[in-house]
Amino acid sequence: MVRKGEPSRSDGAGETGAEGVIAWLERTGTKATRAGMARYAIPSEKAFGVPVGVMQREAKRIGRSHALAAALWAAGWYEARMMAVFVDEPERVTAAQMDRWCRDFDSWAICDTACLHLFDRTPHAFAKVTQWAGAKGEFQRRAAFALLASLALHDRTTGDAPFVKGLALIERAASDERNFVKKAVNWALRGIGERSAGLNRSTLALATRLAASADPAPRWIGKDALRQLGTPAAKRRLARRA
Repeated sequence: MVRKGEPSRSDGAGETGAEGVIAWLERTGTKATRAGMARYAIPSEKAFGVPVGVMQREAKRIGRSHALAAALWAAGWYEARMMAVFVDEPERVTAAQMDRWCRDFDSWAICDTACLHLFDRTPHAFAKVTQWAGAKGEFQRRAAFALLASLALHDRTTGDAPFVKGLALIERAASDERNFVKKAVNWALRGIGERSAGLNRSTLALATRLAASADPAPRWIGKDALRQLGTPAAKRRLARRA
């Protein structure tokens, strides 16, 4: 099949099997979108160039399917894996599946999408934060803190204790100078700081220690967290959640 330079006028993927979805992705992708992925550090060697919002709308039309998600992920295409995240059923996702997908992460985009839209809704989420925090790969370790940040944002029932443990993981990982790790560590720190008054105090104390570090990575993480948590918007979000 030949990738076209303009979006297809198709109304959808037609058949909802993996082959049909991938065919729809190829018809819908554009060279311009694919070329622009490099600006955001997203590999485009195996991508069609379909905007995320377009994929989300199509995934909503298709509906949830754990089997379809597995087939789409196995196909290996960037957009197929994004669609897999959007159509999978969180209650059917296993810990082993999370590990397999995490090992495949090759960009912040697929890592963060999986954590924000699927993994944080599974019962294995906090265990994976702890496990992946010790991972060696840049995107695998990022996954721990992207998932922790996602839980801080979306989890409305868990108390403070697991997030206090998360702060300890953040402090240990703050010295990792890899760009996509330190940004996720910072994201998780800021997210925890907006959950409750008690967590906010603990977060500010940790951020202050990190900001005083002689090493650049923890110093940046701490200073940025202190700055972001001090904004009026962050204070309003904390007040609402309190």
